[in-house]
Amino acid sequence: MSMPSLPIVVAAAEPAPGSAAAPRGWPLLRLGFRPFYLGAAAFAALAVPLWILLLQGNVALKPAVPPLLWHAHEMLFGFAVAVIVGFLLTAGRAWTGLATPRGPALAGLVLLWLAARLAALVAPPVVYAVLDLLLLPLVAAVFIRLLLRAGNRRNLPLGGILLGLALANLSFHLAALGWLDVAPLRTLHAGLALIVMIECVIAGRVIPGFTMSAVPGVKLQVPKRLEQATLALTAAALAAWVLLPAQAATAAALAVAGLLHAERLRRWRPLAARSRPILWVLHLAYAWMPIGLLLLAGAQVGGVSDSAGVHALAVGATGGLVIGMITRTARGHTGRPLLASRLEVTAYLLLAVAAAVRVLLPLLLPSLSGLWLGVAAAAWSAAFGLYLAIFTPWLLSARADGKDG
Repeated sequence: MSMPSLPIVVAAAEPAPGSAAAPRGWPLLRLGFRPFYLGAAAFAALAVPLWILLLQGNVALKPAVPPLLWHAHEMLFGFAVAVIVGFLLTAGRAWTGLATPRGPALAGLVLLWLAARLAALVAPPVVYAVLDLLLLPLVAAVFIRLLLRAGNRRNLPLGGILLGLALANLSFHLAALGWLDVAPLRTLHAGLALIVMIECVIAGRVIPGFTMSAVPGVKLQVPKRLEQATLALTAAALAAWVLLPAQAATAAALAVAGLLHAERLRRWRPLAARSRPILWVLHLAYAWMPIGLLLLAGAQVGGVSDSAGVHALAVGATGGLVIGMITRTARGHTGRPLLASRLEVTAYLLLAVAAAVRVLLPLLLPSLSGLWLGVAAAAWSAAFGLYLAIFTPWLLSARADGKDG
């Protein structure tokens, strides 16, 4: 299975050839990570508490889709997609040496993302669908065109994944409108599966690389066959989970994939990262990958609900990897050292608490599920609130080293 090289390990992008050496324009709109990371963190901090209020009937808002679908969709296609878009619009410049959207063009993409988030709460379902369906194809077109202009075909599969996410999103809206005879939640499972596959690939590139560069003397080598088997079986198992009725064969595939991820993580030597928070947060987040797959396997045979596995992957793996990467890459791209502050470590721990409380405690004490949901939501919101407190001034101001970007 040939995967693209993902130079996410680059701490900061250099100015594109032919661009002015001096910074230009409002700092917030100089590079994609700035507005999209800021928007994603703010949305994460606000949307989950709003979901709890909607669930309890304590707010008068009536989303364009039922509250459960609103929550699931917006955390995937609002929160996670914003991070993906912000990253790709930033990394694309480093990969190709060509300019990515900035200034008014970048502002247009951000406003489109924001309009869809607001439409989900106040607009008719068709308006929400139209606004929400525009961003991913536009970003995919920009990104694919950039790669083709640069002759960078190795990363074209990422453009394909963006289009896959766009298709899953289209299926969701058609199903929610009653125009497609598919359960809307199943289309959201497809979106989660695609995001998980992105994480599997990126984590396999960056976590070993970060570990070897940060910990003197550590040499990591994961057998190529293990990497190929892990990615291939994970893709097949998740596809079966999305497309097929619950069955023992899918449970077995998910369980074996989970064990392969556990072995992959073991070979990355997570204990070697224990003294470096900006590194161990990624190892800790990745540990939720095998947990989530094993829980999904259990759900296939009636052992647990699908919700446990879904939230292990969505809160533990996705949320953990996101907060680890948006701190690390934002530090690098604003010209700051790759060292997590105490507040950032607190955010990492809060996210870990949110995942454990949301996934594990309802399995142990299901009678208190309402309490666990509230505690997890508070910890999640606080984690991203801390990110905003630390990074908002940096994302709104010029790089500390005076470079453009």
